[in-house]
Amino acid sequence: MSSKIYPHDFLKKKKLGEKIVMVTAYSYYDALLADKAGIDGLLVGDSLGMVVMGYSSTLPVTLDEVKHHLKAVVNARPRALVVGDMPFLSYEVSKTEAIRNAGELIKMGADAVKIEGGSEVSEIVEALTRVGIPVMGHIGLNPQRYLMLGGYKLRGKNVEDALSILESAKALQDAGVFSIVIEYTTWQVAAEVTRATKVPTICIGAGAECDGQILVIHDLLGINPTPPPFVRKYADLYNEIQRALSRYAEDVRKGVFPGPNEFWGMSEDELKKFKERLGVVKKD
Repeated sequence: MSSKIYPHDFLKKKKLGEKIVMVTAYSYYDALLADKAGIDGLLVGDSLGMVVMGYSSTLPVTLDEVKHHLKAVVNARPRALVVGDMPFLSYEVSKTEAIRNAGELIKMGADAVKIEGGSEVSEIVEALTRVGIPVMGHIGLNPQRYLMLGGYKLRGKNVEDALSILESAKALQDAGVFSIVIEYTTWQVAAEVTRATKVPTICIGAGAECDGQILVIHDLLGINPTPPPFVRKYADLYNEIQRALSRYAEDVRKGVFPGPNEFWGMSEDELKKFKERLGVVKKD
């Protein structure tokens, strides 16, 4: 197994033309399994609000919730790059607050943080990188801004939006990001951003021309029964887990679980002593 992956390794991969593979991770076993599979990067995403907490959007997610899941991922000691997501209102209020909050994630073991937004957050990105905090950008569809967008809509469908996305990518690059996530954006725009920037692009629902891909782990494993249309399901764990739980419930109700090899008893000598003691207790 090769050595730990750091932000500069993502930049090297782009130069070498090597595809970058990322998934979200929210738990110790998410991180352990993804790392063993050779995944390059793990994002402790604010998507945990929807796939772990059951929120209707990512907006309610707090920094403390991200920190809770980041701790679990870091405990797996992954070789993969670990990126902590900056949830809504953890970086927008001021540069000072952004540095403090991002710094907490770095102190906990994150190798970088991710911030949603383009040109409008470039000064915050610059402030973070200036103090030594690596930043991953996030353009195209920004779920934290879905209210302003009028829903989770495909980005880059017209010239104005396409140019705005490209401008944001360049602004983030100039501010010092080491990579940029492009979400749910027309593939032509994502391809142009990839060609126009020196930092790698990590796409989700934005085509195959990017330098890498990221998916939510619950989606690709089929734990989420209704994933977004751009997801390829590599397993059907929703139904598999449901079948396993149903079999477990049936076995318990029938009295066939646990079986003879699934519990343990005392030795005959200790059992005899135990019964004798019970007899003494009963006489008392």
